[in-house]
Amino acid sequence: MSLTDTATAVPARQTLPAEERHATELAFLAAHDTGPRPPGWRLTPRSVITFVCGSAGAALALPGPHGTLPGKLVITPKFVGERALVERCVVTLAGERGLLLVGEPGTAKSMLSELLSAAVSGTSALTVQGTAGTTEDALRYGWNYALLLAQGPTPRALVDSPVLAAMRSGRVARVEEITRCLPEVQDALVSILSDRRMSVPELSGTDDAQVPAAPGFTVVATANLRDRGVSEMSAALKRRFNFETVHPIADVGAETALVRRQAVAAVERAGAVFGVDDAVLDVLVTVFRDLRAGRSAEGWDVERPGTVMSTAEAVQVAASLGVAAAYLPGGDLLDLVPGHLLGVVRKDDPADHARLLGYWDGPVRRRAEDGSAMWRRLWELRENLR
Repeated sequence: MSLTDTATAVPARQTLPAEERHATELAFLAAHDTGPRPPGWRLTPRSVITFVCGSAGAALALPGPHGTLPGKLVITPKFVGERALVERCVVTLAGERGLLLVGEPGTAKSMLSELLSAAVSGTSALTVQGTAGTTEDALRYGWNYALLLAQGPTPRALVDSPVLAAMRSGRVARVEEITRCLPEVQDALVSILSDRRMSVPELSGTDDAQVPAAPGFTVVATANLRDRGVSEMSAALKRRFNFETVHPIADVGAETALVRRQAVAAVERAGAVFGVDDAVLDVLVTVFRDLRAGRSAEGWDVERPGTVMSTAEAVQVAASLGVAAAYLPGGDLLDLVPGHLLGVVRKDDPADHARLLGYWDGPVRRRAEDGSAMWRRLWELRENLR
């Protein structure tokens, strides 16, 4: 390949949106279940739930040949959590009501929002990322200022926000971290979710002064209520959302499998093969679960750090161990675990360092004394936490 070819080649993407990553499954489910669908939906509500939760290992079959699609397909589970939660979310969206996913950071709220949007609307791209600097334009509309100066306020000069684009097309709009937005920005959604139309005062007197929401439009928002700097939602806005809490994964086996699966994918994106032993991964997930719960699996009390010891953080540590094993081989990967854990717990509160040492002096030491070689080695690494 020449230098010119390299410069003009389209770069590969690190990640794909859910609608592209799982395109075959989405197309298969659309052909598999031809039952009634809410207006604007790509899949039936039952198929949306199957897409998110999987087909429990069973191969679904198409009623007949359908182009290039396989005749049978096992739908993989993508969200590890309560199926009942997913069912309630789907019912909320089918009723065209706003859905707010709340919970601690790292509990896959954004992933669930993306999966639901992809399954319902065929796209998860109509997204607003909430921050302290997000303006009302991000939820309503903006202007192409060159056209605005040349022609004045016209429909051609109007720049749709993701929310307005979703209203026009009857799709799901996503608002990530809604409580990071200022209250006056959040409240732009009140009239949108109640009136189901958006006013454009600059186009007053024309047919375009009101943009009605097409059937199927709704909003999925997420909120980390534990974060610092959040803005309280108004009572009026809260009433327009159904709240669903996404809890940490309850089953240790399911969490370990998820950490491995996502860490493997991250290491493969880095161009390497995941080489972390199951025993090391088990120890890592156990430490995160103990510190998150404030109690060990044996029932010993643990002082919880202020930092959220989320599954997402466990994935990042496991991926780092995998990259180190691939590109910096040599030594025991377990030796790297204390340093990575220290990096996690120091993110918010310096006092969490002492809490991590307390965990080492408690459950880690007691497991080492019980004869576990893995935990004995981890106890010997206590000096690495200094």
